[in-house]
Amino acid sequence: MTTPTRTAPAHTLRRVGLYAILVALALVFLIPLAWMVITSLKTYDGAQRIPPDWLPDPLSGYGYQQILTNSANPVLRWFLNSMLAATLHSLLVLATASMAAYALARMRFRGRGVSFALIVGTLFIPPTSLIIPNFLIVDSLNWIDTLAVVIVPGAASAFGVFFLRQFFLSLPKELEEAAVLDGANQWQIFYRVVLPLSKPALATLAVLSFLTNWNDFLWPIFVLFSPEKLTLPPGLGLLQGSYVTDYPVIMAGAVLASVPVLILFVLAQRHIIQGVSRSGLKG
Repeated sequence: MTTPTRTAPAHTLRRVGLYAILVALALVFLIPLAWMVITSLKTYDGAQRIPPDWLPDPLSGYGYQQILTNSANPVLRWFLNSMLAATLHSLLVLATASMAAYALARMRFRGRGVSFALIVGTLFIPPTSLIIPNFLIVDSLNWIDTLAVVIVPGAASAFGVFFLRQFFLSLPKELEEAAVLDGANQWQIFYRVVLPLSKPALATLAVLSFLTNWNDFLWPIFVLFSPEKLTLPPGLGLLQGSYVTDYPVIMAGAVLASVPVLILFVLAQRHIIQGVSRSGLKG
């Protein structure tokens, strides 16, 4: 009869320890974000103080004023370029990866296993080794210094094919067989049965593709040259001078770059959890 009373404190201690670890991990991620916002609200002199002030004194919109009104650094144009490029890139990834993944998961054809192995094998190729070949290809297409050069090249996503294939394998075949009995063809099964059931996985892949394109820094540096064609990551790099670092301006730009990502994750987090949890049910 005394066992429950002895184990109850131990259970409580374990829960307290678990929550303490979770709070510590949350602080590891939240403190840099909070410091970024705080610094963006400081004056230039206030951001240079040593030791630094934890709160802006005085509160200033200097950083945001600089990025919104300085014609030499069109941050809003960079923001719109990044938004357009990341959105179109995500849509292309969903279109190509979903069709390829469905074929590899459900259709029977010679070489299916080899094709899937080759696609997955490309994940082990360092992306930096493909910069020069990709540059030569887009140059031959006259895409250099256009938004198409940061939208199209990464649209054939090997990870997207792998991720969606795993999810499609977890769907019951009986639903597709019932659609065949109702007279649906292969395209109708894919479009009207499989895709509506795959919203969690599609939302997850869309968010991941959006983030990949949104945060891409290296590739745009090689292919975008005009200031008005830049996306946010390389554009924000221009805000740092050779000899002077204007921290409020840089942090204000970082806040502007972080807001769409945070909003997207908050809106899609339920689908992300469902998509990740179900995509690994079958191999």
